[in-house]
Amino acid sequence: MKTNNYVFPKGFLWGGATAATQCEGAWDKDGKGASVLDHCTNGDREHPRKVTDSIDPEQHFYPSHKGCMQYDRFEEDIELFAEMGFKTYRLSINWSRIFPNGDDEKPNQAGLDYYRRLFEKCRSHNIEPTVTMTHYDIPWNICVKYGGWANREVIDLFLRYAETILTEYKGLVTRWLTHNEINFGTISYGELITSGILPKHRQIVMHDADATAKDINKRFQALHHEFVASAKVVQLAHEIDSNNEVGCMMCGFAFYPLSCKPGDVAAAQRDMEIWNYYCMDVMCKGKYPYWANRYWKENDINLSIPEEDYRVLENGTVDFISFSYYRTDCSTDELEKHEGSTDFGMQNPLLEATEWGWTIDPQGLRWLLNEYYARYEKPLMIVENGIGAYETMEEDGAIHDTHRIEYMREHFKAMAQAIEDGVDLIGYACWSAIDIVSAGTGEFKKRYGLIYVDADDLGNGTYDRYKKDSFFWYKKVIACNGEKLD
Repeated sequence: MKTNNYVFPKGFLWGGATAATQCEGAWDKDGKGASVLDHCTNGDREHPRKVTDSIDPEQHFYPSHKGCMQYDRFEEDIELFAEMGFKTYRLSINWSRIFPNGDDEKPNQAGLDYYRRLFEKCRSHNIEPTVTMTHYDIPWNICVKYGGWANREVIDLFLRYAETILTEYKGLVTRWLTHNEINFGTISYGELITSGILPKHRQIVMHDADATAKDINKRFQALHHEFVASAKVVQLAHEIDSNNEVGCMMCGFAFYPLSCKPGDVAAAQRDMEIWNYYCMDVMCKGKYPYWANRYWKENDINLSIPEEDYRVLENGTVDFISFSYYRTDCSTDELEKHEGSTDFGMQNPLLEATEWGWTIDPQGLRWLLNEYYARYEKPLMIVENGIGAYETMEEDGAIHDTHRIEYMREHFKAMAQAIEDGVDLIGYACWSAIDIVSAGTGEFKKRYGLIYVDADDLGNGTYDRYKKDSFFWYKKVIACNGEKLD
């Protein structure tokens, strides 16, 4: 007889996640330099964020300049995370807070001190930091001076940054992620936020219809340099501290065939390959997938890969896989003939969607967990999962986000099923631990957090924190290690 009890492994890492440029604020405080998102204006679902060459607060609002003001309130936030019972806090270090220009001779001591205080605060509450080295926050100077990751010199700049933080926080941080959602580098969206390549139209868009073969080649060359840098960091991290574990971080793209038509099945296979496995094979297997040469040829991609790079990739495979999961989409070989297409393919007509059009598919998480584990047999960690929604605070200060509780509950059930399947799932960090700026649209009203922040899209508000209903529910889930979800 089936029960409502679920089994998660002992020591399972329950927690929450944020990103520096979306939560910290203090964008130019204590010696910090400007990063990519510091030059990005706000936007919404209908209006893409714009990238301005100079920062002009009189003309535009830049959401990263305030975030949710965690830089000044991190102690309060970590106290709230501890109250929920977090075992891990997945966050990022802003590269430009450590090296303001990315190529400085010496690190910014104030930046190093800030993250030390933050990590020590986490450890004082038995919260283990899971730290991303770059989460869409490459220093702006690296974009304009070097052309971003397309320039091979950036590998050494990143290694100097990585060695600095690996050494500085030895013993405080042992779980590292190199590049956030690196597989976005296979599409136009990756030009600015992952590769530091300034887009022609100065807008953050998913797909650039005007992209030339030269544009595509530059993006894939940049992606190769990121692979090499990550592989070298894996080896460096193990040398500095044998306790270090380094993971890749992927956007968990999941594609179903729109129909059982052979062409749609083949389209789904191709989408899974380029959106997921192109990057994962390199970082987990240490080599490009077998079909890469044909893909390069058909897309006029001609990469410069020194022979030594192949050895670096082979010797620098990651210890575990981390990924985000929000939605599933459908693939078809006749996309242009269908209405209702999304940024990622076709929307599944059988699934409900959020107010932003993102399908809700807990069962897809179980499927993807099994797909990843069957292919790589490495420990998996979900480091982003959640639902963005409009939410308001009642007069008594309550925030009734039952939609979030239901969303998380059903995804936890899917996780438990995958674990029972035999998947080695080691942790889960909800997106997000607290309300923060949306990276894609620059909005604050698209709320993901378990903690409500009194702020709006233009930076108005007290920025005070309030516990949502999901805060109290998640606290109970963590306390029983997910055994009771209903």
